[in-house]
Amino acid sequence: MIAREIKQGITLLASVHWERRLFDSLIPLPDGTSYNSYLVKGSEATALIDTSDPMLEKILMNQLADVDKIDYIVSNHTEQDHSGMITELVKKYPDVVVLCSSKAQEMLSTHLGLPQERFRVVKDGEVVSLGDKSLQFIYTPWVHWPETMCTYVPESKVLFSCDFLGSHLATTDVFVTDKAETLIAAKRYFAEIMMPFRAAIRNNLKKLESCDFDMVAPSHGPVYDDPQFIIDAYVEWTSDNVKNEVCLPYVSMHGSTKIMVDYLTDALVKRGVKVSVFDLPVTDLGALAMSLVDAATLIVAAPTVHVNAHPSAVYAAYIANMVRPKTRYAAIIGSYGWATKQVEHLAGMIPNIKAQVLGSVMQKGLPTEETFAQLDALADAVAKAHSEDSNIAK
Repeated sequence: MIAREIKQGITLLASVHWERRLFDSLIPLPDGTSYNSYLVKGSEATALIDTSDPMLEKILMNQLADVDKIDYIVSNHTEQDHSGMITELVKKYPDVVVLCSSKAQEMLSTHLGLPQERFRVVKDGEVVSLGDKSLQFIYTPWVHWPETMCTYVPESKVLFSCDFLGSHLATTDVFVTDKAETLIAAKRYFAEIMMPFRAAIRNNLKKLESCDFDMVAPSHGPVYDDPQFIIDAYVEWTSDNVKNEVCLPYVSMHGSTKIMVDYLTDALVKRGVKVSVFDLPVTDLGALAMSLVDAATLIVAAPTVHVNAHPSAVYAAYIANMVRPKTRYAAIIGSYGWATKQVEHLAGMIPNIKAQVLGSVMQKGLPTEETFAQLDALADAVAKAHSEDSNIAK
């Protein structure tokens, strides 16, 4: 991708990874991603804000081919898709100073193998002058690592947010051209990566209120030249508010659990509750995580395998526990052949989900009329809980 100016003296150097479909060997990337660096030229000095993933090293190096001098490299975040090119850039620009947060210095040294003296620690709120532009550093810990920070150029009203407010979205566009498309990609990014740190993000959003910016330049996805919509989305996603929705991941081996899932889904819909159903063996886990951003209730449905829950349900429970959704209610349903400890097994796997348990329905073999009556009772309990909860949008 060619270098393109987003404001006077500020250039986007995007390395677009069109074909990447998995991040950290875990996170689905249906729309690819990008690794964005930004070159900020002041009247007296030049800074490069973040770098790129070493997998696309040639792209960034080609974009910098005609840049003779860089005075500062700003590392907003240690993870290698942003910092991984620092080693090569130090070779190209031997006098460059790497600016980072206090916690990042040791982490960058460990991850990149560079001596700590290559780095200069900047304090929260510190300003480094580039002449007619300046860099102000805003510590934003746990978005989503402990050392993360944002860089703000007040003269240009641009906030460089790194992973914060970003989206995994491969595009040739510099700026957001389709807010709906970008919002979905940003929600997926939040669900997969940021959701466990909702409380920290709320605090960091408050810190950004003191900055007068009209552009947010993240390290993944397009630049926000009308950033209020993504700020508003983060305010909502990190709030305690949930929706009148049920997230229902399931797996079925011989059909009994599927019959129960279909019946419960219809029962919930009849009671005015929206249901998102996920067949786990073929589910995009990112889509499941996105559902958990909003869902008031999580119901896991699975058959028993050797007394305990089916491995697909175990994996889904582990993922749900890891992303720590604000889900307020939970239940477990399923079937078994001869014996089961599935309820105890799955319940013990989600200690991070502070939800009220509404019950469980476990059926030996095919569902019966009694099973359907129990599922109706569960649907009643879900609808009642949702209707009485002030944190659930009606």
